[in-house]
Parts: sequence; structure tokens; C-alpha cells
Amino acid sequence: MARFTDKVAVVTGAGRGIGSEIARAFAAEGGKVAVVSRSEGSCGAAADSINADFPDSAKAYAIDVSDHDAVQELGKQIIADFGSVNILVNNAGVTRDGLMMRMKDDDWDTVLDTNLKGAFNTVKAFQRTLMKATDPRIINISSVIGLIGNAGQVNYAASKAGLIGFSKSVARELAGRKVTCNAIAPGFIVTDMTDELNDAQKEGILGNIPLKAMGETEDIANLVLFLASAEARYITGQVIACDGGMTM
Repeated sequence: MARFTDKVAVVTGAGRGIGSEIARAFAAEGGKVAVVSRSEGSCGAAADSINADFPDSAKAYAIDVSDHDAVQELGKQIIADFGSVNILVNNAGVTRDGLMMRMKDDDWDTVLDTNLKGAFNTVKAFQRTLMKATDPRIINISSVIGLIGNAGQVNYAASKAGLIGFSKSVARELAGRKVTCNAIAPGFIVTDMTDELNDAQKEGILGNIPLKAMGETEDIANLVLFLASAEARYITGQVIACDGGMTM
């Protein structure tokens, strides 16, 4: 399939894990991809890997999405490099876990600035070109933690819940220009972070998942591709959980 031929996607947090898988999935279906992450090494390696399989489909950009002015300049550079942008995927995110009574201001600010303000910054950077694009899409990667909360993650839960409200509001504001905006709420997905869990922790997690398995990065990438496709033109302002049934 080549659903994204002549389409340009910007994917933040694309240096590894879910973001890298999303970027690769767009390239596999004919798209051009701006691979964005904070680390020049990670986004560069991800783009090189994608280009090895899908030549000239990816370009790396190292940026801290919490830096508003830098993101606005990034937007100009990506538009200059690719000509336009059709799809924006806000996947960049960090955690600074800890009980609220011990949480430092910096741990709160870092998570909110990256996970929530980062999405605000990128939408500001690309909204004008998206309003002129063919099949324009904004997809924000939230989390089931934004739906149900979690002890020790008040900052992360607040940022991901905020991203849901942000998505719904953006969807209403841009609907007149046919720009859709949706959020995905992944559950526990196999990544480098889950690999660090011990067996007891994994068993505890699986006990709360009706399907009794963690998701794969491909599960999220496949859902992103659907929401970014022409087939999803009539879906906007929605939050879709991909969590093995955790939040049913």
C-alpha cells in the first residue's frame, strides 16, 4: 500500500520506541517524514535506518519541543525542506515519576512543558500550512494514564489528560478548514522502558489488562496510520484507547 504518497508527516519523539515506529510506518507507505527528537543522535539514527529501507524518505531534526521559539523556527525549516506538511504527530514525551508530596517543581514543569506545551508549540508552528494541505491531520499521543490516573505520576497524568482537552479544542477550532485532530491513548506498550521492569512488575501490569498481553509499537503505528488516512476523514475530536481493554 502507498496511502501516503506525496504526503509529508512530522513525528515528534521519533528517535526511538513508538515515535520511531510511526515514522517508519509512514515511510513504508510512501510518505516523507520529518523525524524529530531532542537528541541529534537518536533522530539521526532513526532517519538513517528508515532511509536504508525507504531511500530519501526521512530527514532528522534535533529540537527540544518545549522551546517555543525554536519550534517555530523548526516549522519554517521543515516547510522549506519539504514544501508542505499534511500530518503532525505529537508523540514527544518524558516522565519524572514520584509521589506528589516529594515531587520537585522542576519535575512537574519538565513533564508539562514537554508533553503538553510541546504539542501547543508544534501545532502553532504548523497549523497554517495544515489548513492549506490535502487531508490535514493532527494526532496527539496521550496515554491511558491521562484517562485513569496513576499514583506517582501526577505530572504525567496531568500532561496526558491536558493533551486530550487540547485535542478536542483544536479539533473544534480547525474543523472549518477540514483539519482533523484526534488523540490516541496507548496502554502498556513494549518499549525500552518496559524492558526495565522486573517479572513481578510485569505480572502486576498484565493482571490489569483483559487481553493479558502488552501492546507492540506496531499497534500504535497502525492506529496512527488509519487516523492519518483519507478513510478517517470524518473522525475528529476523539480519544481512542489502544490498551488491551484496560479502560473498557
